[in-house]
Parts: sequence; structure tokens; C-alpha cells
Amino acid sequence: MSQNKSNRFMPLWLALCVAFGVLIGTFYANHFSGNRLNIINSGSSRLSNLLHIIDDQYVDSVNINDLVEKALPEILAELDPHSVYISAKDVQMATDDLKGSFSGVGIEFIIRNDTIHVQNVIKDGPAEKAGILAGDKIVNINNKTFTGKIVTEEEAKHRLKGVKGSKVKIGVQRYGSKEVKYFLVTRGDITTHSVSATYMLNDSTGYMRIKSFGERTYAEMINSLQQLTLQGADNIVIDLRDNTGGYLESAIQMADEFLKKDQLIVYTEGRKNPRREYRSRGKGSYQNIPLVVLINEGSASASEIFAGAMQDNDRATIVGRRSFGKGLVQQQIQFPDGSMIRLTIARYYTPSGRCIQKPFKPGDNLQYEQDLVSRYQHGEFFSQDSIKHTGPAYHTNNGRLVYGGGGITPDIFVAEDTTAMTSYYKQAAVSGLILQYAFKYTDENRQKLKQFTEMQPLSEYLTGRNLVSDFANYAEKNGLRRRNNLIMKSHNLLEEYIQSRIIYNMLDEQAWNQYLNRDDKMVKAALEVFKNGESFPKAPIKPVKRNITNRH
Repeated sequence: MSQNKSNRFMPLWLALCVAFGVLIGTFYANHFSGNRLNIINSGSSRLSNLLHIIDDQYVDSVNINDLVEKALPEILAELDPHSVYISAKDVQMATDDLKGSFSGVGIEFIIRNDTIHVQNVIKDGPAEKAGILAGDKIVNINNKTFTGKIVTEEEAKHRLKGVKGSKVKIGVQRYGSKEVKYFLVTRGDITTHSVSATYMLNDSTGYMRIKSFGERTYAEMINSLQQLTLQGADNIVIDLRDNTGGYLESAIQMADEFLKKDQLIVYTEGRKNPRREYRSRGKGSYQNIPLVVLINEGSASASEIFAGAMQDNDRATIVGRRSFGKGLVQQQIQFPDGSMIRLTIARYYTPSGRCIQKPFKPGDNLQYEQDLVSRYQHGEFFSQDSIKHTGPAYHTNNGRLVYGGGGITPDIFVAEDTTAMTSYYKQAAVSGLILQYAFKYTDENRQKLKQFTEMQPLSEYLTGRNLVSDFANYAEKNGLRRRNNLIMKSHNLLEEYIQSRIIYNMLDEQAWNQYLNRDDKMVKAALEVFKNGESFPKAPIKPVKRNITNRH
């Protein structure tokens, strides 16, 4: 009898337990999940629902994938200027330069008049082995005409790059001939270099230009340092101007080579990322060599980490102009379709505690992008007194004053020289006419110029060619009005720009750097630092306190 009564009430007990469980669950969900559930329900669910509604009910058919592709960059742009979306087709291109190699045909090209012009052919690369020459115009790829509006840098790279060992048929026109010659090129590994120049500035000072921080940068730097040491370098200039950065690890490895043991290089910190410090191991071979680092407004990210570590540890003198101010740490997150986002997860801080990142307003990327223009208009490129320090003051290890609020301010300021700058020169440079003329001149005189294998003899030859006047005639035919007084005032600037590009076209990037550095003010300032023995910054001299006794 009692067993039957118990069975009869069992459904009621189960119902009460379920109801009680629901109440408890609701209580905990409301009190402990809080805003997170609300955000999920009101945010991501609404986005998902919106896409479903559009797909199901919109008046015309819609490609939802294209819609998402366009929406993702806009969402990330509302966070900060460096959180970005990269489509699947652009991922490879975005990572090739930093990896230090890719598979392709081995040419440098420019696009002129909707046609690819081969600017340089990489030595011993696939294109050179197949017979393609600098100056060739590529007009056909894999039996398809490739000229006209379809020719873009992105599309050209897409067609020329490919899997190692795969073949591509390239049709070219040589200068002076309308005939199309075809070459079958087997794609291979192409190495890209971070260190673009290594040479001696004088008998005791070595120079290296580092244009990016990739996977191979540290190894290339060590190789360059060894070369310079063998050539008698007692001092080193590291040029990071216009180096927009790259891998954090490369900057840390570089800094480690110059610092004593257990010195702080950089630290990162974010809302979900606790402070993480990167310190030197003290095993570097160049801990005591006098060092100067060159920076400018184009030096960013990893460049600023290296420069900041050298400055705050009083290890090197920083020469130039205030750096860009990019101090946000991005993490790459890949989606199943191959696309990815670079999401900001932390900030970089120099050893003294300075945040490298310059101020920004979330969603206002236009103002952020115009920052360098604002600096120029404000006069910061021409006067150290015009630099605005918006952040707090900090101190280096030796007690020297440095400032936060964005970028690295150099120890020695070098103004941009605009004495010969004119509106004519600016138009000639911005329009691309100088680049076009330099390539045209190179192409038409390639056989004569081949006899010059070094920068100095080639420059001396070009100096007597009356290039500026010839350029002015070319520019006038292409829409830039000739203005003789302005051309005369900018003559040296125009000649330097034209010569530098011809030297680049005929020789290499190192020769180009050597030519531009001959009269470079920052390089001269660096040499002066070594001459005065000031590469290791010293503590500021404190005023001596004296007891003054009043006598009557």
C-alpha cells in the first residue's frame, strides 16, 4: 500500500524538482552571467539574425559571403587603427615579406601605361635563368594578353607567384621591338632581404639599413655585423628610417645582441593579457660597440621597440625625428576559409614604462592617418621645439628625461631640409613623372650604363648628362608645366632624385642607399656623435648646491 502511494506521488516530485532546477538556473544566469548574456543576445545574435533575414526575405538575391567580407573590416575599424581583416586571397601576400621568402619568378616590376615593366631581375632567379631581362615589358601570361586596365599590382603578383616547381609562360616585348618573345619560367623560392645595405661610411664606421623586421632579420643583421667588423668597423650606425616594423621577436633578438644581461627590452600588457616582460640574456657579441640608431616619422612598431630599448637602457644615441607611434600588439586569428584578422590584444611599453602608441579615437581612422600631415603642418619636421609631448615624463636608466604619449623622440633632432623644395619639385615627385623618366632613361641607355658596376663611377657619368633639363622637357610633354625659376631652385634635388632611381635600376638597393647617404644630414650627425664620443648617453649633470652665507 505504501509503495503504491509512493509511486503515485513520484511524477509530482519530479515536476517540483524540475521547476526548482529551472528557478535556480534562472537565478544564477541572471545574477552571475550578467551583461555577457545580454551582449551575446543583443549583439552577435542580432547580426546572425539580420544575415538570415536578408538571405531569406530581401527583394533581390544577395551574396552573404560578400556582405560579411565588407562588414568585417568596418566592425574592426571601430576598435582601433591596427585591428584589421585580411581576406583569404590576400593572406599569402600579407605574410610573404615578413617570412623572408616566397615562391615566384624573381623580378621587380613597375606598372607604367597599364603594362608591367621589368625593373630588375633577381640574380640567379627563375626569370634570369629563363632569359628575361630588365627592361622587358610583360604583355602576356599563360597565353592570355595582360595589358590594359586589368593590370594592377595585386593581379600581377597573383599571376606571377605560385607553387614552387610550377611553370608560367611569360610573353615579353623588348625595347625597340614589337615582336613578343615567350619564356617558360619554372617558379622557385625567392629570398627577400630585411637588411638592404651594409657598407663602411668611413674607415671606422659601419652602416646597415634595415627596412623591415621579418623572420630572417636577426640572422641577416648578425651577418652584416660580422662583415663590418672584418672591414674594421669600431662604430655601427643602424638605419631604421621608414621601417614600419614586423615581428616582435626579431626586434627582441636584435636588442639582445647589444644589451647586458637581464636588461628589460620591452613589455606588453592588455585587458586579457597580463604584463609580460622580455629581457636580455647577456650573450650578445656587440654589447660594448658604440651605436647610433637613425629613426624618422616612418619608423614604427618593431623599429620603435628596438630604438626605445636602446634609448631607455642608455645603450645608443637615437638620431633623427620622432617616430610614428605604433604600440599596439596584434594577434593573428585565422578563420576556416583561410581569411584572418589581426586583433589588438595588448600595448607595447618601453623599459622606462612609456607607451609607444600615439593617441587615437576609436572609429576615427581618418584623423589617425592624417597625423603625419598634421605634424608636418605644425612644424615638427623642422623644429624640435614643435614636438608636442602629450604623455607623462619618464626617465632612462641614467636618469635622462624621456616622454610618453606616442613614438620615440630622438636624443639628437635633425630637421628635414626643405630649402630647395618647390611646388614644381613636389608635383614632379608626387605625379610619378620622375620615376617614369628615370625608368625611360635607364631603358633607352641600358647598354651604355652596363659598363658601370659601382655607384660612384655611374653617378659621375650621370652628372654630365644634363638630366634635369631633359626631365623638364619630358615632364612638359606629359602635362607638368615648365617653370624655369623653380626648376633652377630645385635643381640639386631633382638631379639627386633622378640619379638615385637610375642607380637603383642599374645596380641595386645598396648602391641606391650609398648614393643617398653621401650628403645625408642624419648620417653626418651620427658620424659627429662617434667623433665626440657621445654614443653612450650619460646621466644629466646635476647642478651643484652651494651654501651661500650673507655677509653684512
